[in-house]
Amino acid sequence: MPFSMSKAPPSLAPNRGVACIICGSALLTLNDTVMKGLTADYPVGEVLSLRAFAILIPVFVLVWRAGGSKALRVYNVRGQTLRAVFVVGTAALFLTGLSLLPLADAVALTFAGPLFTVALAGLFLGEQVGWRRWLAVSVGFAGVVIMLQLGADTLRLAAFIPLCAAIFGALRDIVTRRISTSESSVAVLFYSSFAVALAGLLTLPFGWQWLTATDLMLVIFAGILQGSAHYLYIEAYRLAQAGLVSPYKYSQLIWALILGYFFWDYIPNIWILMGSVLVVGSGLYSLHRDTRRNAIQPSVAKED
Repeated sequence: MPFSMSKAPPSLAPNRGVACIICGSALLTLNDTVMKGLTADYPVGEVLSLRAFAILIPVFVLVWRAGGSKALRVYNVRGQTLRAVFVVGTAALFLTGLSLLPLADAVALTFAGPLFTVALAGLFLGEQVGWRRWLAVSVGFAGVVIMLQLGADTLRLAAFIPLCAAIFGALRDIVTRRISTSESSVAVLFYSSFAVALAGLLTLPFGWQWLTATDLMLVIFAGILQGSAHYLYIEAYRLAQAGLVSPYKYSQLIWALILGYFFWDYIPNIWILMGSVLVVGSGLYSLHRDTRRNAIQPSVAKED
């Protein structure tokens, strides 16, 4: 089945998709907390690779429950490869940004991802994005500019790293939505995780260190959290439109604020908080428009 960006089929179960995104976001934020602690002592490439191998633990369980190796059958090689590239880019960029920035700041900046997803969903998936949602996306990007503190003396170049991760993440989500019509969730997760493991393994000659027993257990724990979270994400994009479920990723901010304060006594500055309000608000408004559009006649929805 050749890879193409044609219109995806309508959502099968939007409520279940939303539930998957919320649960996945909670697990992902806890994983980010563990990984931030590890990157303080170990190279990014090392923890990235080892975590990816650890992700394969829950994946193999899922493969077994799905019927064995037949669950890993690939029908869309190009799509799987493209998604793997975007997953590697997203993981490497975000983990690098996470090692340089406070947890809440890094998470808040990646919230631009759903904005990119909404914009790209109309272009690549054929999902309708009206002028009101475009306006909401513009407001969200204004919030990103505020978080970056453009023009301020305190501008941190490191803040652009998670923003780039957000772009890669949006492209990953778009491809996920497209290939979910032919590929199993287990296969998508397995091949993307394996690609990240191999990519990180390439950094082995550049200063890897032996992990303590405790840190090794933390890496395995993070892998299980990451694998479970991304499986739920993949299921979410299978069950609902990208523009519908993506805004619910914003629930990560609440957990990031709590965990960031608990572990590092960190409270975001006014720029991060103000920008987050605009980004989250634009995402919620976009969700409102999308929900309303699905509840009214197609002739009216076209005006959305």
